[in-house]
Amino acid sequence: MPLKTAQSLAWNLAKTLMTIVVLVRTDKGYAVMPWDEFDGNPAHVVREYDPFPS
Repeated sequence: MPLKTAQSLAWNLAKTLMTIVVLVRTDKGYAVMPWDEFDGNPAHVVREYDPFPS
């Protein structure tokens, strides 16, 4: 999926699930998933979306 779409989806998913979501670069574009389900290379993480303010 394109970066702009993935960024929008990631933020929406983080707010909806109230969990940390990561945006990951893949061979076919970008993917979005909850942090606790990501078991790949941390170097592929583009950004984390945390719904809780610091």
